[in-house]
Amino acid sequence: MATILIIEDDDVIAEFMGAVLAKEKHTIHLAHSALEGLSTFRMWSIDLILLDLGLPDQDGIEVLKKIRETSSVPIIIISARDHENNKVEALDLGADDYITKPFGTPELLARIRTALRHAVSNAGSQTEIKKIINGELCIDIEHHTVSKQGKEIHLTPNEYKIIQVLGENIGKVLTHTYISQKVWGPYSNESQTLRVNMSNIRKKIEDNPVEPEFIMTEIGIGYRMLEK
Repeated sequence: MATILIIEDDDVIAEFMGAVLAKEKHTIHLAHSALEGLSTFRMWSIDLILLDLGLPDQDGIEVLKKIRETSSVPIIIISARDHENNKVEALDLGADDYITKPFGTPELLARIRTALRHAVSNAGSQTEIKKIINGELCIDIEHHTVSKQGKEIHLTPNEYKIIQVLGENIGKVLTHTYISQKVWGPYSNESQTLRVNMSNIRKKIEDNPVEPEFIMTEIGIGYRMLEK
C-alpha cells in the first residue's frame, strides 16, 4: 500500500479522494494549499501525489516544478482545467498523468495503480529489461523486434523506437514533444511525422486500426499504450 499526498483546496473533493484511497488501505496526507503541500511532501516519505492546479496561494504548475527539481515521485494532476495546453504543459514538466474533474472512483484508482506500477518498474535497472510483454504484444529490446502472438511484425527503425518508448511507459500519457525528442533528438518537433508513423504502426499491430486496443490517442496531447 502506498503513502499518497493529496494537494487539493476543495474540501469536498479532497475528503472524497481521501476516503476512497483510505478504503484501499493507502496512507493519506491532505494539504489544502501549495505551501502546505510542499511542506508535507518534505516532511513525509510520499509514494504518489494527487495535485490540483487551482490552488489558492500558488498555481499547481509551480508546485510541480518545485517537486521535480528534487524528486521523481509519481504526480497525477487533478484539475477542472480541461484545455489541451494545460495538460501538455503539465505532462511536459514531468506529471505522470492528468485527470479532469469530474471523475469517477474507478478511473482514479486505475490511474493511481498504473502510476505506482510504473514507478516501481523505473526503480529497477533499465539495462536488465530485455523484453516488454503487454498482452499479445512483445517488444524485444535486446533484439529490436516486435511480435504479436509470436509472429514478428516488420517495423521501420523509427516505428520501432516509437513503440519502445510507449512500451517503456505503459499506461502513461506521452506528449507529442516527448515522443518526438526521444525518437528524433532533443530539439526536434516532428508531430506530423509522428502521426504518420503512428498510423503505420497501428496498421501493423492492431486488429482494427480504427478502434485500437494497444495505443490510444489522447487528442491534442499525445499517445498512451494501454496496459493489457
